[in-house]
Amino acid sequence: MTNNFLPPIYLGDGQVYQPHRCWEDIFEAINNAQRLIYITGWSVNTEIKLCRDPWRPRPGDEGLTIGELLKKKADQGVRVNVMVWDDRSSFWLRQTGVMSTHDEETALYFRGTNVNCFLCPRDADSNLTLLQKSQIGGLFTHHQKTVIVDAALPGANPFSPGRRIISFVGGLDLCDGRYDDQYHSLFRTLDTAHNQDLHQVFTEASLACGGPREPWHDIHSRLEGPVAWDVLYNFEQRWKKQAGHHRESDLLPIKELLPPPEAVTSEEDPETWNVQVFRSIDAGAAYGFPTTPEGAAELGLVSGKDITIDRSIHDAYINAIRRARNFIYIENQYFLGSSFGWDSKQEAGAFNLIPMEIIRKIVSKIEAGERFCVYIVIPLYPEGVPDTQSVQAILDWQRRTFQMMYKEIAEALSAQRIIDQHPREYLTVFCLGNRETQQPGELVPYKIPQDPYYRSAQVNRRFMVYVHSKMMIVDDEYIIVGSANINERSLNGARDSEIAMGAYQPHHLATYRPALGQIHGFRMSLWFEHLGCLYNNFLEPQSVQCIRQVNEIADKNLKLFLQEEVVDLPGHLMAYPYSIGRDGSLDSYPGCERIPDCSALVLGCTAFTLPEILTT
Repeated sequence: MTNNFLPPIYLGDGQVYQPHRCWEDIFEAINNAQRLIYITGWSVNTEIKLCRDPWRPRPGDEGLTIGELLKKKADQGVRVNVMVWDDRSSFWLRQTGVMSTHDEETALYFRGTNVNCFLCPRDADSNLTLLQKSQIGGLFTHHQKTVIVDAALPGANPFSPGRRIISFVGGLDLCDGRYDDQYHSLFRTLDTAHNQDLHQVFTEASLACGGPREPWHDIHSRLEGPVAWDVLYNFEQRWKKQAGHHRESDLLPIKELLPPPEAVTSEEDPETWNVQVFRSIDAGAAYGFPTTPEGAAELGLVSGKDITIDRSIHDAYINAIRRARNFIYIENQYFLGSSFGWDSKQEAGAFNLIPMEIIRKIVSKIEAGERFCVYIVIPLYPEGVPDTQSVQAILDWQRRTFQMMYKEIAEALSAQRIIDQHPREYLTVFCLGNRETQQPGELVPYKIPQDPYYRSAQVNRRFMVYVHSKMMIVDDEYIIVGSANINERSLNGARDSEIAMGAYQPHHLATYRPALGQIHGFRMSLWFEHLGCLYNNFLEPQSVQCIRQVNEIADKNLKLFLQEEVVDLPGHLMAYPYSIGRDGSLDSYPGCERIPDCSALVLGCTAFTLPEILTT
C-alpha cells in the first residue's frame, strides 16, 4: 500500500488504524531470518521481486528476486526448505504444465544449491483404492500458502541470538501476477512495478502488445506466538509424510534451537489476539494422523472407512456464521456449494454447507424481525479464459448457488409480509473492476493484439480486478484468512490441501457495542480501497441504509464499466452483473448477458465433457 492512501480510520481506543505492506513484510522476514525459512505454495516463481516501490527501498533488497534471496540466505547457513505442489501435467520435457505454476522451473533453479526444494505431489493415502488414488493425484492440488521463519524476540535487535517463530498464512502465492497495490492499475504500472510481470490469460499477452494487465486483489496474515508454531508443525507434518524419511534431516530440530513458544502479549493487553489454525488436509498429505476412529474423534477429525480427514476450515466457517449477530463480509475467489438445495443438478457433489448456513442465518433474522446483511465479493469470472468449459461450469455452479439463496430470502420476506425491502438488501454480490483513461507517459505498445478479447479490452481500457482473497469477517470482531476457497475442492478436506487462521481480539467484541478493533479497521480500509470513499453508514453494515448506499455505489460503477465512453472509475466495487427480482429470481444484468469484451456467458453453462468433481 502506498503512503498516505487511507483517510484516518479511528479505532475504539482513539488510535488510527495502520495498514501493513505484505510483500515488504515477507521480504524483511526472510531477509532477517537466521535459522530457518520454510515455504509452502501452490506456486513459487523464483523470478519475482518482493520489493518494487522506489520510494521505500529496503536494506538488503538490491533488486533481488525471491530465488536469489533464498539462495543468499541458504548460503549464509539458514535452513531453507521450499515445498511446492508438483503439477503432474508438467515434467522435464514440458515444463510449463496446464496450470503454469513453474514447478519444474523452480526445482531446476534450486538444483545444486543449498536450498532444499521438494516438488510435492498430491498423493492419496495408501489405504485408498487405485482409482481413488488416481483421481486425487490427477485432479487435486496442494493449495496451502505459508512462509515460516525465525525472527528476533519482540523489542530485540533483528540479529540478536534470542529467536522466535513467525508465520505468514493467506491467499498469496509467491509467484508472477500477484504483486499489486490498492490502485490495481491496468496500464499505468507497465513500465514500473509490472514491467517484468505482466500477468494475463491471453496467450499473446506481453509488453509488446500492451495492457491491460490483470490486477490482483488478495489477503494475507502474519502470525506470532504459539499459533505461528502450529503453522510450522503443519509444514513438518507435510514434509515428513511426503518428502520421505530420507529427507527428514532437512528439518531443523527446532525445539533444541529455539525456546518454547510463548504468548506475545498478556491477556490484559487491549491489543491481544486469540488465534487458531485450521486446515483442509487428510492422512495422505500429513504425518501423524490417528489411525483409529476413536483417536480421530478425540482430535475433532473425520474418519471414514479408508481415510482420516481434517475438515476444520469448513467447521470454522460454519461456527462463525452461526455466531454472527449483525453482518458477514466475504471476499473469495469462488462461492459455490450446498448443491442439495439447488433447483437442479443436486447430485453435482458441492456439499459444503457455507451457502446454506448463510441462508439459514438470514432467514432466521428475517423471521425475528432483525436486520442482517451479507456482502460477498467474488471475481467477475474464475481465473482462465472465460469461454472455456471449466470457467463456464464454475459460473454455472455459482449461479445455481446464488439462485437458491435469493429464492429462500424472497420466500422469507414474503412469509413475513415485508414488501418494502428487496432480497439484495440482505444478500448482495459484487465483483471488482477497473477502467482507466489514457495518460501521458504510459507505455506505448508496438504490436496490435490478434486475440479479439485482448484487443477489445485494450480499446475499452477495462478489465476485472481478480479477487483471489479467501477471507470472512463477522460483526467486525472475528476474521478468517487463509488459502481455502468456498467450494468443495477447498472445504472437503480430502481434495485440495488448505490452511487458514481464525482470530479475534477479546477486548474488541461486538457484545454490547460495535467492535472497533483491528478487524474493524481492516474492513473499513478494504471498503475504502474498493469504494473510493468512507461514509458513517459503513460503521453499521447491517443497516438498510448502509447496504442501500453500497449497492447504489456499486451499481453506478458497473454502469460506468459497461458504458461506451471510457472514464476513470471512482472505485473498483461493482455490482455483480446479475439481475435479482423481488421474487428471488436471478438472471443476467440487462445488456450484460456476456462477459464484457468477449462472448462468454455471465451465467455460465453446463460442461458436458468435464467431471463435476473437477469444477466444484
